[in-house]
Amino acid sequence: MQLSVIIPCLDEIQTIAAAVRSARAALEREQLTGEVIVADNGSSDGSQAAARSQGARVVEVAGRGYGSALNGGIRASQGDCVIFADADLSYDFGELGKFWRKLQAGADFVVGTRFPRAGGVLDPGAMPWLHRFVGTPVISLLGRILFGARLSDFNCGMRAMTRQAFERLNLRTSGMEFASEMIIKASLFGLRIAEVPIHFHKDARGRPPHLRTFRDGWRHLRFMLICSPRWLFVYPGMLLAMLGIAGAALLLPGPVRIGHIGFDTNTLLVCAMMLLLGHQLISLGTVAKIYAVQIGLHPQSRSSEALRTAFRLESWALAGLLLSLAGVALLGFGVFVWNSVGFGQLSYPGSLRIVIPAVTLIMLGMQVIYASFLISMISRAHT
Repeated sequence: MQLSVIIPCLDEIQTIAAAVRSARAALEREQLTGEVIVADNGSSDGSQAAARSQGARVVEVAGRGYGSALNGGIRASQGDCVIFADADLSYDFGELGKFWRKLQAGADFVVGTRFPRAGGVLDPGAMPWLHRFVGTPVISLLGRILFGARLSDFNCGMRAMTRQAFERLNLRTSGMEFASEMIIKASLFGLRIAEVPIHFHKDARGRPPHLRTFRDGWRHLRFMLICSPRWLFVYPGMLLAMLGIAGAALLLPGPVRIGHIGFDTNTLLVCAMMLLLGHQLISLGTVAKIYAVQIGLHPQSRSSEALRTAFRLESWALAGLLLSLAGVALLGFGVFVWNSVGFGQLSYPGSLRIVIPAVTLIMLGMQVIYASFLISMISRAHT
């Protein structure tokens, strides 16, 4: 069997029969041996019988959610390739030939684009203003920045892939973020991704869609950030740490004035906080990256292998110990200075220039030690 058409379904009685007819007609027109599978997610309006009456095979999927339905339908299919789109007739199954030809030309994964600037066609009223000009462009832009996914329409629901690509991606999410997971993993795993323009029609069901703009938009954004430890943890951490170090280097010798604004030990304390927080974020990002590789969310790569090679528990723990000991020594120097005035009152700016770096070094050293043990535990968990 060459191609399986998968249609997720939840109470789609108004359009499911027409969607199945459209898919079957397209398979015949393209002279493809195929099947139409309706992945039903618990319909109570008779959608299952309507789909069967048009020749579809109905697969009951117990797990709730868009992702669960599609995953169940694809796993039950038999085609060498699969294509899927919604049952609301907003996507035209008559265009499946475009996707099939891209797959035959060597693509592993093909995504439609609805936007006119990329060759797509949008019927009036087919896409809400907020989705067209804010939600989807922002999500697509983030996808290009975070994962290098060169797609103009990250949220297009008409897609196709080879059976081998689906098995390799090991998709797991159950909700609308399934669409993001697919593109993110395809990008991270180096699959050959293609894009084809399609005609997007107005929803023909005459009822509100299952999609909830803000809830599902947040789920997409949340999943994208979870899948990018570098942007969520490492890059912000590096920026904070560098700003903290630079600020401390300027303020340790003495106060700094820029125009009529003065910076002194209060700012030095903020710089110490930025350094400590930056290190924490970098450590969390390292743990997240190692764990993502272990659970299959990220592939093994040169960067992950370099990270594993560069990490040695003993070396990093020793570095943390030395940092803490330096802080203790500096704190001891502060006690010596205090002793020189008979443990009386000290000049706060002068004393804080000793105490703040001392405490920061102690805390940073302890963070490095414990982060090293945590990273070692995570690294060995699956070995």
